[in-house]
Amino acid sequence: MPFAHITGWGMYVPEPVLTNDDIAKLVDTNDEWIRDRTGIRERHIAREHEFPSTLAVEASIKALRVANLAPTELDLIICASSSPEYIFPATACLIQDQIGATKAGAFDLSAACTGFVYAINMAAQAIRSGSIKNALVIGTETLSRFVDWKDRNTCILFGDGAGAFVLQASEKPGGVLSAVMRSDGSGADSLTLLGGGSRHPASEATIHEGKHFVQMDGKEVFRFATRVMGRATLEALELAGMTTDDVKCIVPHQANYRIIETAAKYLKLSMDKFVVNVDRYGNTSTASIPIATVEAAQDGRVEPGDKIVFVAFGAGLTWGAMVVEWTGPIPTKKHVHPEQYRIIARLRSFVRRAIRFIEGFLSRKEL
Repeated sequence: MPFAHITGWGMYVPEPVLTNDDIAKLVDTNDEWIRDRTGIRERHIAREHEFPSTLAVEASIKALRVANLAPTELDLIICASSSPEYIFPATACLIQDQIGATKAGAFDLSAACTGFVYAINMAAQAIRSGSIKNALVIGTETLSRFVDWKDRNTCILFGDGAGAFVLQASEKPGGVLSAVMRSDGSGADSLTLLGGGSRHPASEATIHEGKHFVQMDGKEVFRFATRVMGRATLEALELAGMTTDDVKCIVPHQANYRIIETAAKYLKLSMDKFVVNVDRYGNTSTASIPIATVEAAQDGRVEPGDKIVFVAFGAGLTWGAMVVEWTGPIPTKKHVHPEQYRIIARLRSFVRRAIRFIEGFLSRKEL
């Protein structure tokens, strides 16, 4: 049975930065109040021409470059997002088209901020089953477009960005060692975005009632998160036959510094063992774990052979954790330039659209 190794990683955040002082011009708040309650100093905000798919493409190309893997070698793309571009088609399909992954199946996964952990596990299980060899897992968000900038309880929290991992099959032991996925739908109303679905389709009333903005019971989410983060970590470690002593670092979902600090106390660990960058990016939902991991890898904090834990919680309610042995790229003599496939992808997409147009025109004439 093959093992699923993380062999490539990449991240991308939009250039514009929104500081706490900037937000203080929009709502009744200040930098000290935000930092004391969340640990956040600033966050990145997508520009008008940037969308979940465009952010994801940038992160994906970087991940493929690290893995030295061509997009045409991908068998599967899973995109986890709390802010997909459409109800359908899947954002994953837009990414597949833009990077030129011509042989890959693609679908979206919805588990809110826990989505990236869920998605890695789904890709890893597909690899372990032998049905695929190479997968691309992405967390991408533009949640700033679903924030009520008059609500100081939520507008201070979220930022935009994307992160991506390449997973590959290998006979060498390692990679994803264990995973825990949990949910509790009884808490569904604690963190919601109600508008736009089939229960509350877009209308003048849903817009007036603010149903297209993130709504959150902050105190309940905090209580929930502090309960499950530590427990899920220990559960995943137990499944892997390990303890916290075996782990180099823990990469938690970057929602709130106080939540991470509480999890550290529960686990009786120093904060030095946790990778934290919530101060610079805010809560990027599904993208937070890959962004934090990419920075840790770039800083040399995560190296091949290290055991690390990913742990997250989110709307649903959902939570999950996994233990991973960090691998790095699989050695190969080839040298791939995945960014070059984007040019071919644009040409292919144009040709296929043109063919569909011609076929449609001819079929109408026949009728």
